[in-house]
Amino acid sequence: MKNLSAGILSSFAGIIREATVLFLRLLKIMVPVIILVKIITELDLLPYLADLLEPVMHLMGLPGSMGLVWATAILNNVYSAMIVFVSLPGSFELSVAQVTILSTAVLMAHALPIELRIAQKCGARLIFQALFRIICAIILGIILNFVYEWGGWLQGQNTVVWRPDPQPEGLMGWFAAQLRNLGVIYLIIMALVAVIRFLDYIQVTRILIWMLNPLFRLLGIGREAASITIVGLTMGLAYGGALIIREVRTRRIPQRDVFFSLTLMGIAHSLIEDTLLMLLLGADLSGILLARLVFSLVCVFLLYKIWAYLPSKYVHRYLHPLDASEVKT
Repeated sequence: MKNLSAGILSSFAGIIREATVLFLRLLKIMVPVIILVKIITELDLLPYLADLLEPVMHLMGLPGSMGLVWATAILNNVYSAMIVFVSLPGSFELSVAQVTILSTAVLMAHALPIELRIAQKCGARLIFQALFRIICAIILGIILNFVYEWGGWLQGQNTVVWRPDPQPEGLMGWFAAQLRNLGVIYLIIMALVAVIRFLDYIQVTRILIWMLNPLFRLLGIGREAASITIVGLTMGLAYGGALIIREVRTRRIPQRDVFFSLTLMGIAHSLIEDTLLMLLLGADLSGILLARLVFSLVCVFLLYKIWAYLPSKYVHRYLHPLDASEVKT
């Protein structure tokens, strides 16, 4: 019994140590970006980005005012975009199809300052990742608008089933909210480390990789990158970012695999949590989950096929470094 208790305590201590190291590594990325985004918000620059997005919103069959929702998501996160959405009077006049299209765009391109910095830390070129995510979101939004209108689907008035809690006011309120968010991220990282260790122990991770390996190979993602891809798809880049960076730093994963893994995760991550959040706004699963996942797989597959014909100098300059040893630590 003593040996068992000692083993459990040792494992728990190991989980805490690993989670703390990963969290501190992620903190170095997140804190400067959080401060920068706060400065941008305080300078009231969001409306300017929203104005730039207004023509795009019309292409997706949405009112121009919804550009403010997507602009908030792009600079902040999904939660902030949800708060802005329910605060705009026009939001409650949208159809289910329109909310689904907006939600899909939000899910494909949100929290870009933090998530792109994580991708860059792993070796992916920041500008390409940003453009790829935004362009894919716009294209899918246009496609969904055409399909929903053509079929007459989801044209009924949308019903929002969520109302936000009062937001803290002032700088201290914002600071306290950020501390709570970082605390939640630390707990999630700890839970992730524990779950991954347990899944490795009972061989579930190996089985998942074996099952998904044929699909990943079609997307240019090798076996070595399969585990980080699964983490990103299910948990997201912000929560799984520290784990992803750790795996990349082992130098076991070819930079090409890292690139395609990050590219897929960019437009199709956090398939569980973020999808559930958009359901609270009234979005339909046909867009926020099914269409988003299928479209993401097709886009990365086509990119992989195009990549094979690109000159190496352009690949390394615009997409990813030559190999993992070039990634800065």
